[in-house]
Amino acid sequence: MAKATEVLTVDVAGREVRVTNPSKVFFPARGETKGDLVQYYLAVAEPLLRAVGGRPTLMERYPDGAAGKSFFQKRVPADTPDWVQTTVVTTPNGTTSNALVLADAAHVIWMVNLGCLGFHPWPYLAADPSRTDELRIDLDPQPGVDFDRVREAAAEVRALLEELGIASFPKTTGNRGLHIYARCEPRYDSYQVRAAAVALARELERRRPDLLTAAWWKEERGARVFVDYNQNAPHKTVFGPWAVRARVGGQVSAPLAWDEVATVDPEALTLATVPARVAAGGDPWAAMDDAPQSLDALLAMSERDMAAGLQDAPWPPVYPKQPNEPPRVAPSRAKKTEG
Repeated sequence: MAKATEVLTVDVAGREVRVTNPSKVFFPARGETKGDLVQYYLAVAEPLLRAVGGRPTLMERYPDGAAGKSFFQKRVPADTPDWVQTTVVTTPNGTTSNALVLADAAHVIWMVNLGCLGFHPWPYLAADPSRTDELRIDLDPQPGVDFDRVREAAAEVRALLEELGIASFPKTTGNRGLHIYARCEPRYDSYQVRAAAVALARELERRRPDLLTAAWWKEERGARVFVDYNQNAPHKTVFGPWAVRARVGGQVSAPLAWDEVATVDPEALTLATVPARVAAGGDPWAAMDDAPQSLDALLAMSERDMAAGLQDAPWPPVYPKQPNEPPRVAPSRAKKTEG
């Protein structure tokens, strides 16, 4: 058991960061500690910061480890050190918050000291908040859908994006699904990126209605993989690459090369195994920033759908009602109302 006065001082990014209670067990499946989590993030700091450095970040805090209670924290605490970089972010209803910026590895370790297991970056750089530079495709398996079907769904996403000339990069979610990212040219706002995601989801459903669905209402999805386009809604955050999930086994949301998707076991990618994997094989996302992608082909598909009479896809309930959006009521409830 960790002593209350136990402190680990970590020299990182030119700073000394204090980590209290480093022996506290955070992941009970193998007994990994808060100190082990620090060592994990130091081991993957280079590819992590390549992927998410400079982004505002929502913190997911588990002060007593993965098996304990948790809370999300958008605002940095009042006693934050003056060297910690922050930026103002805005919620859909206009509320502002002073959020952490993942500026360097010292910031990551400072987060770990707060009991932060994972992080949820915004899809833009703090230095350029008006331009969304990530398209994020979240493949969410519905009940009864196994991971082999998620692999098949990912292959369909990749094929469509390649057909449109868009390079993409997959990662595990640290749980049951997969995320697929594309780095965008810095000329789109978040509404355009979401429109591109909606068009992609709808086209995938047209091509493989047995496997993929764009249905927002759970009652309409069936045993398929939901393409969650609303992960691209303005100010929406997604669980970050290289972050450790709050699971007792410490599974990681691990970037992959496309040729790994067919065989990867996401349960085996943990804070205990991923550092050696990176040391041996490098960063599968290293080339992501080399050639930012155009979303114009997807936006043309969106315009085609609107011209054909489709409405916008439903938005999450926390967002203001949007132009051309259908009623925010589940189809079964709508039928009861009509009856």
